[in-house]
Amino acid sequence: MRRPLVRLRRPRGAVEVAWACVVGVAVLVLAARVVFHATAVLLNVWPVVLALAVVAGAAAAWHTTRSIAAGRAAAQRLAVLRVTLAELDAGDDRAFEEALRSLLIRDGWGARRVGGRGDQAADVIGEHARLGRLVVQAKHTTVGGKVGVRVMYEVNGTAGPVHRARHAVVVTNGTFTRDAKDWGDQHGVHWVDRDRLRRWAEKGVTLHELLGLPARPSRFGRAA
Repeated sequence: MRRPLVRLRRPRGAVEVAWACVVGVAVLVLAARVVFHATAVLLNVWPVVLALAVVAGAAAAWHTTRSIAAGRAAAQRLAVLRVTLAELDAGDDRAFEEALRSLLIRDGWGARRVGGRGDQAADVIGEHARLGRLVVQAKHTTVGGKVGVRVMYEVNGTAGPVHRARHAVVVTNGTFTRDAKDWGDQHGVHWVDRDRLRRWAEKGVTLHELLGLPARPSRFGRAA
């Protein structure tokens, strides 16, 4: 059963009219006070709001500028060298190592291939003016192949003590086991799997940007 609608009626008599006037005035006074306080608050905080808007706009402009600059730099690198995953998959171990060396050179590293017998877990060594020395262990495998944690142990054991490197990286055209990635993250051995390799070789992102490699401190104690 539907409830009857509530209908308003006009006040009747002097008393009801007087109360209606009182209520109306009270509502108007309350609305005026709300507007007054809201205006006061806005007047007090508008410099902060304006400052936040300026900061947000500057941050957005900075981010856009950096993104455009990064895109242009990547395009320039790709004009020098672009290697597809299909090409990397099709090559042998030596071709894979040579491709990684060439990619490092494209990114501004002085790099040489050292892989072979007795390489002590280093297939490519790179030198960078700001970033120092980097050791790359290359693991060319089938597309579905996985690199295990033992490789991380080996690279970690020789990168610094033997090769005097600041950065150790294992690169594969396959994937890594979860244990390998977790152990590498915990002990500073960087890993580049198939997805990261695509960004490096095909998309033009530099290896040091991809991995977030820190610049080495200058002799004055600040990053070079």
